[in-house]
Amino acid sequence: MHRLINQVRPYPWGARTAIPRLLGIEPDGRPQAELWLGAHPGAPSTVVTPEGPSSFDDVIAAAPEEMLGERTVERFGERLPFLLKVLAAEEPLSLQVHPDSARARAGFDAEEAAGIPVTAPHRNYRDPFHKPELVLALEPFEALCGFRDPAAARADLDGLTGDLAGRLRADLGAAGVHAALRAALTRLLTLPEDVRSDLVGGFVAEWKRLGAGAHHDTIVELAERYPGDPGAVAALLLNRVSLRPGEALFLPAGNVHAYLRGTAVEVMAGSDNVLRAGLTGKHVDTAEVLSVVDFSVLPIPFTGPVPDRGRTEFRPGVSEFALATAGPGPISTRLDGGAPSVVLCLDGSADLVAESGEVLALGRGESVFVPACCGRVTVRGEGHLVAATVGD
Repeated sequence: MHRLINQVRPYPWGARTAIPRLLGIEPDGRPQAELWLGAHPGAPSTVVTPEGPSSFDDVIAAAPEEMLGERTVERFGERLPFLLKVLAAEEPLSLQVHPDSARARAGFDAEEAAGIPVTAPHRNYRDPFHKPELVLALEPFEALCGFRDPAAARADLDGLTGDLAGRLRADLGAAGVHAALRAALTRLLTLPEDVRSDLVGGFVAEWKRLGAGAHHDTIVELAERYPGDPGAVAALLLNRVSLRPGEALFLPAGNVHAYLRGTAVEVMAGSDNVLRAGLTGKHVDTAEVLSVVDFSVLPIPFTGPVPDRGRTEFRPGVSEFALATAGPGPISTRLDGGAPSVVLCLDGSADLVAESGEVLALGRGESVFVPACCGRVTVRGEGHLVAATVGD
């Protein structure tokens, strides 16, 4: 078992205190948005080994079957297939969508062939993998997630007489759910630049006076943070979701979403492919976004917990990852052998005991990589842990 030293990503929307508080360090006043625990080349963790610190991806490359297990290597190659994060949002994240496997591979290959550097700001695909993800709230967590019935969005426009509201009302009245949502989102994301600000500004001003329903304050808040950005109006088309601590959402490919605020644990396939539709200063490729979006109206993708042997598991049915939690409170569980795990202590402390007799103590904010070769690991303590591993 190997302790991890993890990188913090200082994105502008990040909270200033949540991640420093977890790590037991003084805040420096700057936003600290995400803590990455994994081997993704964008921000690989450092693994503490008897020979000294080494990059997580290098440790795996040196002994892939020992670290990952034969079955994981057969399924995913010589790479850790998941990435665990702590996300701390003080301001809304971008409106975004993730590609499926086929689109990710095709997009990555095309950009490689075009010679676009992986680090280029206008690059869409930084790796050839899909990025389904699960978010587990650690405190009240707010999000926009997936499309709601276009008739409900259309009803919220009643009483608005502005130009953009009228056009959206017509779009949302089109025959067929997919056609209505595609027309409305396409209109918003392709507003001509010379009139975009005026149209969005006029809509928001009237919405502020007359808009109704659960989306009223969300659209106003987003428009104030991103003036003239049609992504604020696009919130009208999406479900407004509030998670309580311990509740989780699963975001599959094609699901348009935006996290608004709160602290959560995320686990995802080991990818950094994000296609942004708005509410950001970063690159937006509207045509690519619209080609990836799933315009279905589906139930909000809550993922129910499954109690199992002293822990709670979230298994959304993807092969790359599953997430387990133990606590808060007394912890008595185990990690099954044969697959890699990354364990993070959110609070309290716990001892991890491998079949070999090796013992590793974890305290708040500390994390560990448990290689597949460790076999079954017993976990005992008092606190709150999360563990990511390979899925079914």
